[in-house]
Amino acid sequence: MKKLFNKTKLLPIGICAFMFLFSHIIRINLGVPLFLILLYLCFYKKFIKIKNARLPALSFLFLISFCLGYYLIKQGISSYWIPITIIPMLSVLLFNNLEIAYFLSLGTCVSLAFLIPGPFKAWFVFMMIPCICVILLVNKTRKRSQVIQTGAIAGIMQVVSLILLEELWINHPQRYLIILVNGLVSGIITVGILPFFEYMLQTVTNISLLELADFNHPILQKMVLEAPGTYHHSLVVGNLSDSACQAVGANGLLARVGAYYHDIGKLQKPEYFIENQDIKKNAHDELTPTMSKLIIMNHIKEGLDLAKKYNLSPLLWDFIQQHHGNSLVYYFYRRALEGKEEDQEVSEEGFRYPGPKPNSKETAIVLLADSVEAATRSLKDPTPDKIEETVHKVINNKFIDGQLDECELTLKDIEKISGIFAKILTGIYHSRVNYPQETRG
Repeated sequence: MKKLFNKTKLLPIGICAFMFLFSHIIRINLGVPLFLILLYLCFYKKFIKIKNARLPALSFLFLISFCLGYYLIKQGISSYWIPITIIPMLSVLLFNNLEIAYFLSLGTCVSLAFLIPGPFKAWFVFMMIPCICVILLVNKTRKRSQVIQTGAIAGIMQVVSLILLEELWINHPQRYLIILVNGLVSGIITVGILPFFEYMLQTVTNISLLELADFNHPILQKMVLEAPGTYHHSLVVGNLSDSACQAVGANGLLARVGAYYHDIGKLQKPEYFIENQDIKKNAHDELTPTMSKLIIMNHIKEGLDLAKKYNLSPLLWDFIQQHHGNSLVYYFYRRALEGKEEDQEVSEEGFRYPGPKPNSKETAIVLLADSVEAATRSLKDPTPDKIEETVHKVINNKFIDGQLDECELTLKDIEKISGIFAKILTGIYHSRVNYPQETRG
C-alpha cells in the first residue's frame, strides 16, 4: 500500500477530490472525466516520470478549454466557437506524449458534449475528430507556422465531419465559416500562449529548441570568438548525440541543443582547456594538479551561472551539470599520484566531478558523445579500427564507472550508440591518403 500511495500518486488523487467538489458546487459533470484521466495518469508508468508540477498544469489545460466552452454555452453563444483544438495542440507540444493528449481531449469532449443542447453522440464526434487530427499533425512540429496551419486543417476536418453527420445536408452556411475561423484562431491562440506554459512548466518545446539552435545566439557567437575549439567540439558532440538519440528513441533535437551549450562554462577560462590551447604552450604546466583540477571542474558551475544569466531553459542546465556525471578527472589525478610525497595522500574522490549522473537518455548520450569525441580527436593515427576500439573502450569505462546507472539506456541501446559513434567519427577523423602533388615542368 505504501508503494501505491506515494507522493507521485497522492497529488493527482488530491486534484481529483478537488475537481469532484468543484463540479458538485457548480452542478456540472466536470469531475468524472477528469477523474478518469488523472486516475489513468496516476498509474501510467511513463507519466509517473514526469515532474509532479505538470499534473496541476494538465488540470489547468483541461479547465481552460472547459471553462471557455461552458461560458460560451451559458451565454447562448454558438457552440461552434468552442476552441476545442487548443487542448490537444498544447498537450502534444508541451509533453511530447500522444496518449496524454488523447486522454485530455477525450475528457474535454465528453464534458462539453453533455453540456451542449442536442444529441451527445453527434457533438462528441464533432469535437473529437479535430482533436485527433491536430494530435497527429502537431506531433514533432518544429515551426510555429505549422501549428497555425494545423488549426486551419482541423477547421476543415470539422466542417467535413459536420456535413457527414448531417448526412450531406448543408444547413445554415454561416456555421461552416465560424468553424473554419475557429480552427485558424485556435492555432493562433496556441502559438501565443505556448511561451507562457513553457515558462510555467520550466520546459522547452521543439519550436523553442530550434530557436536555441540558432548559431546567432549570443553565447554561441561568443564561443566562436573566444573558444573556437570548444565550439567545434560542441558541434560534433551535437551531431553524434542527435544521431544516437534517433536510434534509441530519444529526443534528438533536445540532445543536439543540449550538446551545443553543455560546455559554455569553458568561456570563463578557455585557455585552460586542451581544445583551445596553443600547441606550443600548456597553461597547466605551471600549476599543481590540484589547482588544475579545480579550474577544469569549475566549468560546470560557471556554465550553470552563464545559463542562468542568459535565461536558458532548466532542461539545458541538466546537460551542463550532468555531462561529466561524477567521473574522475583522470589526467590530473595521475599527475597528483606521480608527484606526491611519501606521507601525502591523494584521494580519488577529490578528483571527481560533483555530478549528478545523467538521469535521462539525452543527457547520458551527450556524456558519452563528449568523452568519445575528445578521446578520438587525440588519436595520433586515427584508423577506422583504432577509432572503433577507442569508442568501445570509452563507453565501456563509463558503464563500469557507473555513470549510466541513473538513466534508462539498456545494453542494446548502448551497443547501437557505440556503432553510430564509431561510424560518424570514422568519417570525420580517419587518416587521409597522401596523394602525390602535381608537378609542372
